[in-house]
Formats: sequence, C-alpha cells, structure tokens
Amino acid sequence: MLLNKSLTYALLAAITLMPWNATAINSYSLNNLFNEPKLNNLSDLAENLLVKSLLEVTQGKNEQALKTIDELISKTPNFKLAYLVRGDLLMAQAQNLQAFGNSNANQTEAVSDLQDEARVRIERYLSNKNLDKVPELLLSPNQQQSHVIVVDTDKSRLYLYKNNGEKLSYVADYYVTVGKNGVDKKSEGDKRTPIGVYFAKAKLTQPLADMYGEGAYPLNYPNEWDTQHNRSGSGIWLHGTPSDTYSRPPRASDGCVVLTNQDLKTLAPILQTGKTPVIIANNLKWSNTNQPDAEKQSLELAIDAWLDDWKSQNTNQYLSHYSHSFSSDGINYQQWADHKFRVQASKPKVDISLSNISMFAYPDSEKKLVVVDFVQDFRSPTLSNKMQKRQYWVKEDDGWKIISEGSS
Repeated sequence: MLLNKSLTYALLAAITLMPWNATAINSYSLNNLFNEPKLNNLSDLAENLLVKSLLEVTQGKNEQALKTIDELISKTPNFKLAYLVRGDLLMAQAQNLQAFGNSNANQTEAVSDLQDEARVRIERYLSNKNLDKVPELLLSPNQQQSHVIVVDTDKSRLYLYKNNGEKLSYVADYYVTVGKNGVDKKSEGDKRTPIGVYFAKAKLTQPLADMYGEGAYPLNYPNEWDTQHNRSGSGIWLHGTPSDTYSRPPRASDGCVVLTNQDLKTLAPILQTGKTPVIIANNLKWSNTNQPDAEKQSLELAIDAWLDDWKSQNTNQYLSHYSHSFSSDGINYQQWADHKFRVQASKPKVDISLSNISMFAYPDSEKKLVVVDFVQDFRSPTLSNKMQKRQYWVKEDDGWKIISEGSS
C-alpha cells in the first residue's frame, strides 16, 4: 500500500528547519548513498539505513522503506528514532498522518527531540559534507598529537582528522549530542557545552553510572581562558550512551559531548593517549586549503622573536611581546613586567629551547586567539628545568601578543 502524498511531505518537512520539495530530495541518489566509502562500522551503516528509509518514502518506495527500517532495527535494536519512523510507516497504512512522529499536532517533547535528531542526521547526507575541506581554523598539532577532533555543535557532528605532519586528513565524522541549553557554557549547572580548545584526558577508571555508557574521557574545562573569564563548572566529558539507548537527541546532555557507544569505542585508542586536542565550535566555517599558512607563519615568527628577546635578557623587548591585557594566575601586565625587570636586572646568561609546539585557533572568539603549547627547556646559572607550557596569543593591531601563559 502506498503512503499518501501528505505523509511524504509531512514526514520530511517536520524533521527539517526548512520546507523541502520532492525535486531536491529525489536528486540525491539512493545508490550514491550506499556507494560511499565510509560504511566501515555499525554507526555508519545505521545512519545510512535511516536516511535511506526516509528518502525511499519520498520516492514512493514505501514497502522498501519499511524493510529498510526493519533491517536498521535488527542491527540497532535500541535506536529509538528507528522505532518512531517505523511507527509512522505502519500508522500511515491506516490513516492520513499530518506530522512526523505523531498523528496529531500535539507532539511530546520526546517526539520533538527525535525529530531534531532525524533532521541533523539527514542534513548530514543531503548537504555538502565538506569531507574534502578542513575547518577554517588554525589547526597545527605537534608530533605527539596523532589526531585532532573538531566538534561542530550546530550540526551535532564530531570530525576526526589525522595528523600527517604538515597537513591534516579527514578520517571520519560522528553524530553527537551536546548540552540541553545549547553552547557557550558560563556557569555550573547551566547545561551548556563550552566553546573552545580543550584536551581529552585518558578514560576514567572508576565505576560510572550506566548513563555514561562505554566510558568517559574528561576535557580540561575550565581551561585557563575560561578561568580568566570567570566561567565556572566542571565535569565536561566525552562519553557514551546508556545501555538501552543507541543515541540521544542533539540537545540532551548536561553539557558533555555524547557519542554512541560504538563510536566511542572506535575513538578509544586515540582518546586513551590523553593528548588529543578537542576543538568545540559552533557553526564551523570550512576552507579548501589545509592550513591557513600565512597566519601560522606570522605566529611562528612572533614566537621566535619572543624567544630571542627572552634569551637576550632585553626586558623591554621581551615585554613588547605581551599584551597590556595580559593576565595569568591573578597577575596582570604591570605585575608581570615588574617581576621580569627584577629577575632580568643582572642579565644572567640563559639557554632556552622549545619543542613539540602545537597551535590551535580558539573558535568563536571576539579576537583572533590561538592556544600555543610546547615543551620549554630552560637553563641558567641558578635554575634548570623542563616543563610543559601553554600560552594564549591574541592578534592585536600591532601584531601577535601573549595574553596569558603558564604551565599546563
């Protein structure tokens, strides 16, 4: 029995933010959907089956759509969205459905959440996937950082890139859930996901509640920049889903980034290193070039000049690399300058080298801001130490300046 035309439009119009027309939808070939090279795990297959079933509805292949959904449920029996679609397909044989996930206009919050999930999943396949592009951000990991993770909260998507030395290459992308109240976390309990540059620690070893699923990898929120801007809260993790749930709606966490348990297991070898950068952004912009080379090179020159002036013990030149808005551990620029004039008054001979330098642009910042990490080896007649250091460089009218620094 064919589904009526009104269901075809209601089904898809209700799961998108914009009205779709059959011409636009049908221009996407079902054959192309399953010829993609990324069907290499259950998560990829599940998402493809879901999208395939919805597109089959728009093409009048309704019996096939039901078979596709049944196949999806057999492979992921805890996928709640799949059951919602199946219910619609069955109910449509008996009545004229007016809305996706419900036979009347009074939709529950749970149904609305599943509509949102369907929307972002199908938009992933019916829009440019940007797999041949990279985020329009300076992303320059060091040799110890084998991969970089970038989360686009607006699209509920996590992108994984491999570090190939001079460039990044796309590996995979995954559906994710973020905070109930969106992004830009500012305070404890606001149920928002932070925007910024973070680093995932190794998997927590203590027993966790079932809601965290396969496990949890803490992010270093609040980082130094968050603390400087009085952002509070803690416990922002990458974690899995409960055992009875395949995936959660796009906006459903208390601020964490949530993946399916299968996807988290796939990422586990990378995350377990405890060194993986996780850049969380909203509404990512994309670039055809692999690195914004001019910006990277200008920052490298600024770092080299800062290091040379430090070695020379020319305090005035050294301080010229610091923003007058500098702040670190409660010390402002003037206090920092006074301290450095005292320390360098005798101009002791020093030898300083930097290694394992990484640079990551801070997303959605009012100014151009880059997080720079490195290992600093410092030697003087009275002190010798080696430490992991983190600086925040900001682009001001007269060039790159350090606005915060400290050990990491």
